[in-house]
Amino acid sequence: MTDFQLVVLSTDWLVYVLVAVIVATIIYIRRKPQLRAPWGRVAESRSGMVGLTVLLSFVLVGLLDSVHFRQRVQTGDAKVAYAVDVLSLLDVALEPLRKKREKTYSAPLAAVLFARETIELPDGGQVRDFPRLKFGGAALKDPQREWAADVAQSAVLGIAGGIAVWLLFALAATFITMRRDGATAKTAWLNIWRAETRVPWRAILLTLLAFCVIAGVTIALAAKYHVLGTDKVGQDVLYQSLKSIRTGLVIGTLTTLVMLPFAIAFGIAAGYLGGWIDDVIQYVYTTLNSIPGVLLIAAAVLMMQVYIDGHPELFPTAAQRADLRLLFLCIILGITSWTGLCRLLRGEALKLKELEYIQAAQAFGVRSHRIITRHILPNVMHIVLISVVMEFSGLVLAEAVLSYVGVGVDPSMNSFGTMINNARLEMAREPMVWWSLAAAFVFMVTLVLAANLFADAVRDAFDPRVRTRAIPLAELAKLRAQSPSGTEQA
Repeated sequence: MTDFQLVVLSTDWLVYVLVAVIVATIIYIRRKPQLRAPWGRVAESRSGMVGLTVLLSFVLVGLLDSVHFRQRVQTGDAKVAYAVDVLSLLDVALEPLRKKREKTYSAPLAAVLFARETIELPDGGQVRDFPRLKFGGAALKDPQREWAADVAQSAVLGIAGGIAVWLLFALAATFITMRRDGATAKTAWLNIWRAETRVPWRAILLTLLAFCVIAGVTIALAAKYHVLGTDKVGQDVLYQSLKSIRTGLVIGTLTTLVMLPFAIAFGIAAGYLGGWIDDVIQYVYTTLNSIPGVLLIAAAVLMMQVYIDGHPELFPTAAQRADLRLLFLCIILGITSWTGLCRLLRGEALKLKELEYIQAAQAFGVRSHRIITRHILPNVMHIVLISVVMEFSGLVLAEAVLSYVGVGVDPSMNSFGTMINNARLEMAREPMVWWSLAAAFVFMVTLVLAANLFADAVRDAFDPRVRTRAIPLAELAKLRAQSPSGTEQA
C-alpha cells in the first residue's frame, strides 16, 4: 500500500502531451537535414541560446510542479484516507519554505517582523518593539550583531556551491566540444573561452554561472532566512514566486495549443479557397475583434465559476477546482487570440496559391485538401512557429493583467497576477511592503525577456527575408585582419 495517491489534473495531462509532442518533434527534426538547418542557425545565436538556457530553467520548475499527488494520512480505523491538499514534486523540494510560516509581514532576510507590536516582558511590563521571527534568523542570539556575518557566511558558501555545480556544466560543454571537433580537452576549453565554437558555449556557460551562483546563494540563505520576505499571512514570497512559474508556462503553452487549430484551418481556408468561405471567415474574426477581449473573458470565466460553485461534488479538492478554471481560461484566451495569426496565414495563402507549382497541381486535378496539406501548409509553418514563440510572452503578461482585475486564475492558485493583485494594497500602507510586487516583477520579466530573446533568434532563423548567422568573435577578428586597410579606413 503506497503512502501517496497520484493525482493527474486536467492541465497535467495537456502538459504531458505537450512534452511528448516536443520530444517527438525533436526526433523528427534530427532526421531531416532541411529542418535541422534553420534550428542550427538558432543554436548559433548567442542571445537565443542565452534565452533558451533561462527558459529551460523555468521549464524544469514547471515540470516539477506538474506531478501532483495526495499524501496518506493516519486514521483511527483501518480505512485508507488521503489528505485533501494536493502537493507536487516542487512542493516536496520546497518543503522547508512551504512549512516555515511566520505571523505576518517580514522583510527579505529579516530576523524580526516588519511592524512593531506590543511585547510582554518577563516582569509583566510591555514594550513596543519588533518581535523575533519564528523561523527567519532563529539561530541568531543577537540579530543586530550577528546578522551581517551570518548572511555573508551563508552567501559565500552558496557561491562556492554554485561554482562547483557550474564546473560540472563546464566539463559537459568541454566534452561535447571534444567529441564534435575531435580536439583535446585543453583545445576544446580554449575554443569555448575564446568563443570560437559554432554553438556559443561561452555565452551559455556564463549564463549558467550566473544562474548557479544565484541559486546557490538563494538555497544557502533560504535554509536560515526568508530570502524574499513573507506576505500578510506569513507565507514565504520565494515559494509563491516559484509556484507561480507553472501557471505562467501553462497559460503561454496550452493557450497556443487551443489557438493553432483555429488560426491554421481558418487562415489557410480563407486564403486558398476564397469566395464565400473567405467572406464568412473574415466576418467571424472581424466580429470577434470588435468585442472587447476582457469583457468576453470575464463573462466566460464567471460562467465557469458559477458552474463550479453549483457542482461541488464534481471537484473533490480545491486544486481540481482551481485547475479547471485555469484550463477554461486557456481555452477562452485561445479562442479570442487566433485572429492575428489567421490574418497572416490568409495573406500568405493568397500569395502561395498564385505560384506556378500550385497552379500546375490544380491543372492536373489534384484535390484542394491535398494541395493544402502538401504545398500550402509546409510553406506557412515558419510563420506559425514565429508567431507561436512570440505570442508566448504576450500570454504570460495577459494572465498577470487578467488576474490583477480579478478575472484570471483562481485566487487560491499561485500566479504572478495574483501576487501583483495582493500587493496592490500592500503598496499603499506605511511603511510600504514592496517585496511581493518586486519578486513577481523580477520573475515575470526574466521569463518574458528570455522568451523574447529566443523568439528573436527563431524569427531570424526561419524568416525567409532574414538570413543571418552569429559569427564567433575570433572569426570576426580574423575577417577584419584579412580585410584591406583601405576598406577599413573607408
